[in-house]
Amino acid sequence: MKIKILVATHKLANMPKDLDLYLPILVGASRNWHENINFQRDDMGDNISDKNPNYNELTAAYWAWKNLNDVDAIGLVQYRRYLAPKRSVGSANVLRQSQIEKMLTNYDLILPKKRRYYIETNYTHYVHAHHSEPLDQTREIVKEQYPGYLKSFDHVMKMRSAHMFNMFVMKKNIFDNYCEWMFGILNKLEARIDVSQYSSQEARAFGYISELLMDVWVEKNHIKYTETPWIQLGGKHTFRKIFFFVGRKFNIGVRKTHFE
Repeated sequence: MKIKILVATHKLANMPKDLDLYLPILVGASRNWHENINFQRDDMGDNISDKNPNYNELTAAYWAWKNLNDVDAIGLVQYRRYLAPKRSVGSANVLRQSQIEKMLTNYDLILPKKRRYYIETNYTHYVHAHHSEPLDQTREIVKEQYPGYLKSFDHVMKMRSAHMFNMFVMKKNIFDNYCEWMFGILNKLEARIDVSQYSSQEARAFGYISELLMDVWVEKNHIKYTETPWIQLGGKHTFRKIFFFVGRKFNIGVRKTHFE
């Protein structure tokens, strides 16, 4: 089985040794020229490299969708965050070819273990951290253009866990179907919101929205998936994350909706 897992990075970084399996890709390459970085660039062929400030690692996924055809499965991870074996030993133990092949024998999709919020739904967690407009407009697009997905969308928004980070390994035909649906929604969302009015962090709305769309698509299409742990290389900034989480929770003025 020919598998390529893209490792999205915006800078020079250490990469897994198995470069037959892992493909380092420089995201936002059209805005981020580095002559000394000999990685695949996301501005080659059919691409949306210019949208990287708003789409995050999805510019790598788009490049793979449009340009990486001679493969049986495609994956996406990030230079500091990887999928790991279920019995992982050591922080640098990433998924290997044989392990992926074994999982894809019985499943169409490999996802990281769900992130659980317990006291928040996926919707409230999102709007406590970001502008609500992109997510609310996404629901309107689903309702108008993809009505068969609306029930799954609402169900996922009310859940208290989600497969986050835009990390996965999918069989190629599944990947193609997912990208056509997901990028179709995001393209319509671009016409409805003006991210130029947002901060640089909030302007990454399309990348954030896509994290929640994954579970909507999986649920609606009954995709057979398995989960595996994920590891993060480098510091996790735990204290800073707790600080911002508490700040979001006590934010005043978050309106209630049908998701709460």
